Amino acid sequence: MSAVRYHSIEVDGLKVFYREALKAGAPKLLLLHGFPSSGHMFRDLMPLLADRFHLVAPDLPGFGLTDMPPRERFPYTFDNIARVIDRFTEIIGFDRFAIYVFDYGAPTGFRMAVRHPERISAIISQNGNAYEEGLSDGWTPIRAYWEDASEANRKALRAFLTPETTSWQYTHGVPDPTRVSPDGQNLDNYYLARPGADDIQLDLFGDYKSNVALYPTFQNYFRTHKPPFLAVWGKNDPFFLPPGAEAFKRDIPEAEVRFFDTGHFALETHCAEIAKIIGDFIDARVRK
Repeated sequence: MSAVRYHSIEVDGLKVFYREALKAGAPKLLLLHGFPSSGHMFRDLMPLLADRFHLVAPDLPGFGLTDMPPRERFPYTFDNIARVIDRFTEIIGFDRFAIYVFDYGAPTGFRMAVRHPERISAIISQNGNAYEEGLSDGWTPIRAYWEDASEANRKALRAFLTPETTSWQYTHGVPDPTRVSPDGQNLDNYYLARPGADDIQLDLFGDYKSNVALYPTFQNYFRTHKPPFLAVWGKNDPFFLPPGAEAFKRDIPEAEVRFFDTGHFALETHCAEIAKIIGDFIDARVRK
């Protein structure tokens, strides 16, 4: 089994931290995390896939161990985050690769796919949305901020940044919460508590409306290029609903959709099952 190693690399003046497991000559797979996590969320998945793939899991700008420059110097928008990760892949030599997208990783990865469709060999979406029907009522306070970026509406979103909410995100919809390790959520809370991290996350909540505005563009990419597509979805996710997973088949009829009886962070409870499905999917659709 290939060991997971830990690196940092400079990308246009920004230090990007990433995890890597390298099997020479194997298909490349870029793992993109979401809110409020980091590449640490793939800590159990990477060893299970390391003998079959060249895996890379970067921490997005402002998350984990990647630099968190001041908002005045680095606009925290999804366009900017996607630009950095796009450039990151060029620097590390990922010329053609599959992407695993989760939560914030989805609008990041989908932007990259739209810009460079020739680079994307396949897409695996784990609770990574691209359809309006996939958005639950849990987005209501964030939508309110999109409509009126008042200080009151911004302040209301701070409830999403508390340790209690992080724990709820990890455990909501999980039939047996004792299967969810506290380590990931505690690490997330550590990063969220850094000075300035709160306003960075609030900026990204506000900019998420740009992702919804791009849904038609993402969907046109799916229809036009029809990349091999696998959705592995925690069906009890309080933010991204099962209809959002099913909707991918509307634009990619051959897309595979698998549901698991768990919540938002499906890897916390179903990592081994998801790893097997990913391996079989890549073998059948990419490595053939």
